[in-house]
Amino acid sequence: MTKDVLISIKGLQFDDSGLNHVESDEELDLIETICPGKYYYKNGAHYLLYEEVLEDFLESARSMIKLRDKEFTLVKKGAVNAQMVFSEGKKTLTDYQTPLGNILIALDTQKIEVQENEDRMDIHITYGLEANYQFIADCSITIIVKSHK
Repeated sequence: MTKDVLISIKGLQFDDSGLNHVESDEELDLIETICPGKYYYKNGAHYLLYEEVLEDFLESARSMIKLRDKEFTLVKKGAVNAQMVFSEGKKTLTDYQTPLGNILIALDTQKIEVQENEDRMDIHITYGLEANYQFIADCSITIIVKSHK
C-alpha cells in the first residue's frame, strides 16, 4: 500500500426490526464519505489519517483510524471529538462530543473482517449502537482503502 490513499467509508444503519425486514428508505440510513488520506504501518498496526467534512458543522474533523488484529479505533478531533473503539465480541463506551452537546455512545461489536492485498484493504464492521443507554440500531461500516497513484 502506498502512503497516499483514497478512503471510502460507508455506514449502513438499520432500525431495530433487522436487516431482513427493511423494505423502505425510511428504515435505513446510508452514509458515505470518500476522501484522500495517508496510510502508515507501524508496530503491527495499520494507521489511516484523513480530514472529514461534517454535514451541519462549519469545522471539519481530523480523523485517525488504527487497526490491529480484531480491534479498530477511530479518533476524531475538531467539530466532533471522540475515541470510538470497536473490539470484536466486546461492548465499549465513549463520550461523543459535539457542539450541540455530549452523547454517551456504546458500541457492541459483533464482527470485524479485514481483507488486504498489495494495493487495497477492505474492512467491514458490524455492531449494535446505543446512545445514552438506549439501543438505537444494528449498524455496519465498510471501509475501503486504495493506493492513490
